[in-house]
Amino acid sequence: MNPIDNIKQKAERTNKHSVLTFLVFLAISTAAWFLVKLSENYVTQTAYRLVLVETPADKWVSTDGQTVKMSLNIDGFHTLRYKMVREPNRVVVIPLDVVPYRLENGNTYSFSSQYVAEKVAESLDISASDITMTDAKIYFTMDVLKSKVVPVALRSDIKTQRQYGIYGLPMLNPASITIFGPQEVIDSVKVVNTLLLSKSNVNQSFSEMLPLDLLDGQIHSNIKEVKAEVEVEKFTEMDVEVPIVVTDSLRIRFFPETMSVKCLVAMRDYASIAPKDFSVAVDRKQLEAMQPLLDVRLAAWPPTVQVLSTRPDKVEYLIVQ
Repeated sequence: MNPIDNIKQKAERTNKHSVLTFLVFLAISTAAWFLVKLSENYVTQTAYRLVLVETPADKWVSTDGQTVKMSLNIDGFHTLRYKMVREPNRVVVIPLDVVPYRLENGNTYSFSSQYVAEKVAESLDISASDITMTDAKIYFTMDVLKSKVVPVALRSDIKTQRQYGIYGLPMLNPASITIFGPQEVIDSVKVVNTLLLSKSNVNQSFSEMLPLDLLDGQIHSNIKEVKAEVEVEKFTEMDVEVPIVVTDSLRIRFFPETMSVKCLVAMRDYASIAPKDFSVAVDRKQLEAMQPLLDVRLAAWPPTVQVLSTRPDKVEYLIVQ
């Protein structure tokens, strides 16, 4: 190899080694500089949006969009963590059933801003002593809501096994609740529904706690859930012949004289079900008009009986003098 070329190659290797060494030391010195800077404390002025939850059922917070200002005296590592929280996500939630508050005057209340500092400190993994609140107290207003007692209704999709059925109406405890809300909302609410109770292949009675649908917070209540008790029984088919009669001074014979009712009856009630537990209604207007055929319908039956079919739906008649 040419001596000059050999010298050039050695020079290039030396240069590459020097550049690599320089880059390594540059990276180390840069990292050291960042560590030093991040270890230093910085004061950051910030504001968090305040959200008050778990208010008393009969009140609502009328101060909306409130913000609280504070100073963060924290090292660079935690400052970076804070900076990573986008401004819309700088929210502190204060549950009023946990944080003690006091009445100032009228409908104005307050609580110590230290509770806000503790919540922010927890989210940033710093000490509450690293936070200086602009105000010693947080003030807010709560107005009294209108109230109304309404019934509770069960929303359900319960499917039983073959030959089983729901016995009677499910029981709710409590069956009614007091709700609170703005007047215009309260006036429109006639009933409060439970969330959907969905079950399949059921063959025995059961009870379950169900949350209430409070219209996405438009209404409030001290009662958040109710107990639903559902009785399930084994059912069997039963045929009942119900006499067709009218209860007035007219003496009328009907043809046929009975209505055949096919129904499902709980096994526990089978022996006690009798025709007297049913009644048939005749269309009186057709009778007064002396029409040759009268419409008839099943007017009453035991609440635990499930009617499958009835016949006939029309009858002939004869007025007896």
